[in-house]
Amino acid sequence: MKRIHDFEALASRYRANLINSIPGFKSVSLVGTVNEIGVENLAIFNSFFHIGANPPLLGMVFRPEGEVNRHTLENIRKTGSFTINHLNKDIVVKAHHTGAKFPSDTSEFKACGLTPWYSSTHSAPYVMESSIRIGMKLQSEMPVAANNTLILIGAVTEIWLSEDFLSEDGFVDLALAGTLAGSNLDAYYEASKLVRLSYPKPDAIPSQI
Repeated sequence: MKRIHDFEALASRYRANLINSIPGFKSVSLVGTVNEIGVENLAIFNSFFHIGANPPLLGMVFRPEGEVNRHTLENIRKTGSFTINHLNKDIVVKAHHTGAKFPSDTSEFKACGLTPWYSSTHSAPYVMESSIRIGMKLQSEMPVAANNTLILIGAVTEIWLSEDFLSEDGFVDLALAGTLAGSNLDAYYEASKLVRLSYPKPDAIPSQI
């Protein structure tokens, strides 16, 4: 087994690939926004994480200012609304293409061949081709002093999905929905459920549910 520890000595792209992939599989989704003049924006992110269920909050990380275009962040700040849309194998190439540096006046929906869809109760565009769509409202921002990134926290306002993916206890079967997982910034994986286990208790071995 190889020990890697002198990270500053590594080539920058090698280091980026290593550190991006080593945490394991990640949630990867498309974030839909619209600016003040109606130009729709769509961008792929793999930095989502659960904050809490009551109230329902999700977080995402934005890279430092100047490293990438921040059209998504700018739109969220101005409108307060955005959407999270799961990837599936039918749209993975188009979704990956949204990571290109398109000009701010170009809609990635149109450029990448995806379809915007609006609910009557949310102002930001969803991806029609996505099997699971989440409406979000900006709650707060948290600067990260260690590397000048930004953590954005949003509140879940609505969820759109097929009842076929939803269990009676609220569990969402992401494998059944065809949701993809990501690694690094360029690898995508299909998921299959191995097992779902009961809530762990000190006096009982977890059982399959």
